[in-house]
Amino acid sequence: MHPASQTLDPVNVAPASPSANVAPSRWTRIIPVALVMYTIAFIDRTNISLALPRISHDLHLDPQQAGTVAGIFFWGYLALQIPGGHLAKHWSPKKFISVLLVAWSLFAVGCGLVRTYHELLVLRLLLGVAESGVFPATLILLSHWFSRAERARANAMWLLCLPSAVILSSPFSGWMLDHWGWRVMLVAEGALPLFWLAIWLAFIEDHPAEARWLPPAERNSLVATLRAESAELERSENVSYLRALMRPQVFVLAAIYFCFVSGQMGLLFWLPSATENFKKLSSLHTGIVFTFPFIVGAIALLAVARHSDKTGERRKHAATAMALGGFFILLAVAVIPYSSLLAFAFIILSGVGAYGPMAPFWAIPTETLPAKTVGSVMGFVNAIGNLGAYFAPLIVGYLNKTTGNFLLGFAYLGAITVLGAALCFLLKAGAAEAPAASTVADAG
Repeated sequence: MHPASQTLDPVNVAPASPSANVAPSRWTRIIPVALVMYTIAFIDRTNISLALPRISHDLHLDPQQAGTVAGIFFWGYLALQIPGGHLAKHWSPKKFISVLLVAWSLFAVGCGLVRTYHELLVLRLLLGVAESGVFPATLILLSHWFSRAERARANAMWLLCLPSAVILSSPFSGWMLDHWGWRVMLVAEGALPLFWLAIWLAFIEDHPAEARWLPPAERNSLVATLRAESAELERSENVSYLRALMRPQVFVLAAIYFCFVSGQMGLLFWLPSATENFKKLSSLHTGIVFTFPFIVGAIALLAVARHSDKTGERRKHAATAMALGGFFILLAVAVIPYSSLLAFAFIILSGVGAYGPMAPFWAIPTETLPAKTVGSVMGFVNAIGNLGAYFAPLIVGYLNKTTGNFLLGFAYLGAITVLGAALCFLLKAGAAEAPAASTVADAG
């Protein structure tokens, strides 16, 4: 159910004011719980890459089988994107994600108990299915709690889980892997969603109207604001569900996100190997250098989101961050024959494009599409985009094998990221780009 359809006494609904819409309790209650939840999901998705050499040894996997085990997750990840977004919008993001927490925990633990290649393959596929509805459902949840003028910052604070998971979880996972082996690591990290489920159920509500911990005046004002924003979109988009889902804007969003994820995940997957080849660094130094682009990315994520909310503009913010990231990768490729140090610096700066575009980009669907389709659209966009996470590492690996180095592969990552930036300008302007949208953001 959307906030616009919540039953609320009209007499008690106060007009929305800038100060009323800035509610610290929403930022400190909803976002941290969602952030930890998705950090766990990202860890359970990616921890197999660290364990794969030992898994390959114990289960007698050849390189092709190991690559299939890592990549098959993303085919399962297609399954619940569209229906998951629809269910979250029209049923309950809280209940839907609760079910997914249990399911993905069971499959993640199962990955640590497998005895054969085929068992691992099936469980990784099912893990992808179980996690596939979490991302669009969480975006829907945040759109229920934060108005247009706050939405990019809310998305950014939640999306900090992505670089944070890379920066914080790798040492811990590696420590468990060294001390207890890959089975214990996968089982222990796979059990985390079950522990977090209790926190999720206790702290999360689907809509502000259900939150008795919010002061009544603040709650009523926020619901009124969200209701008005939703009604504005519904009035301007009186078309059928299928026609709304098949509009060109949706396919442009999907194409942009495919380009973005290709650059992001290609860099994430291949940077450690490329770093070692560039300078023959030790494992310790490689690990340290590996975190630098993600630290820059986390800073860019927050900075771009704040400025996007302040100005009410989305497309140019997403495009600029994406273009910078792509150009920095291309510059690194251009200078590596002359200076590996300068190439490192450009790769570090490319973190701007790896995470900076995400907050304004994911604000666009909720600000330009009607409520009846926005959940399904975000699921579709995320599904198509994450195919880039499957294909980009394969393309870079193929180019590396063919040429004997990473130059052409990284040039591909830079070029496809710049292409995504250019596609942003095919999107139509959202309602949040009106001058009035900056009032609430300025108060934040």
